[in-house]
Amino acid sequence: MPEGHLIHRHAREQHTALSGRTVRASSPQGRFEAGPYDGRTLTEVEALGKHLLYHFENGLPAIHVHLGMRGIYLHHDDPTTPPRPGTRLRLATDNTAYDLIAPIRCEPMDAPAVATLRDSLGPDPLRDDASPSEAVRRLTSFRGPVGAGVLDQGVWAGIGNAWRAELLFLVGIHPGTRNVDASTALRLWEAAATYLALGRDAGQVVSDPSAPDERWVYKREHCRRCGTPVETWQLASRTAYACPHDQPP
Repeated sequence: MPEGHLIHRHAREQHTALSGRTVRASSPQGRFEAGPYDGRTLTEVEALGKHLLYHFENGLPAIHVHLGMRGIYLHHDDPTTPPRPGTRLRLATDNTAYDLIAPIRCEPMDAPAVATLRDSLGPDPLRDDASPSEAVRRLTSFRGPVGAGVLDQGVWAGIGNAWRAELLFLVGIHPGTRNVDASTALRLWEAAATYLALGRDAGQVVSDPSAPDERWVYKREHCRRCGTPVETWQLASRTAYACPHDQPP
């Protein structure tokens, strides 16, 4: 599933290309009612954790997109390029087109529903309006292992399994640790804000700027720092990774 850094990358790119412009909206697949949005001005493309919101003029409901496990975007510099038959939503201008394929959600969302979505999510490390103190409060209040807390979108929005593994390694926290204190939670939040921004700009998880294609523990047999065998187990329905030397239980 695309994590928050890629969702923010999509939002930034599409906002630059589409906002303030009249868009042609269509659903080649026929599973989204695009008519109300066709010929309307798109005002903003917004990322909220793993969610995308497309905002339009004149109080139209936003379009809410969640890519899920299989969703992708295809970008065409030539908007006359025919879309694939399975395209759920195409948004195009005279200069570009974006095709959304296989999302888990693509739906109109009115203002109360958008407010409910915002309220359901924790702070997002890549948003300027995120509150570090609220992020610390939510994580330190979580009643469970920190490795489960950072995956809970109601605690912090946008973190997925790859970032969980790498961020906890970078801060030296074992995923099974409970009752993290405020200073530890803040260090983890600051790492998330720093490294997710690197990931957004690079288009991939970057946990070591000197070797951006490498990972410390995620999907590795041995820790890249010390060579200790990496522990793996199920935590919050996902495979957790940890170095028992650098992240002592």
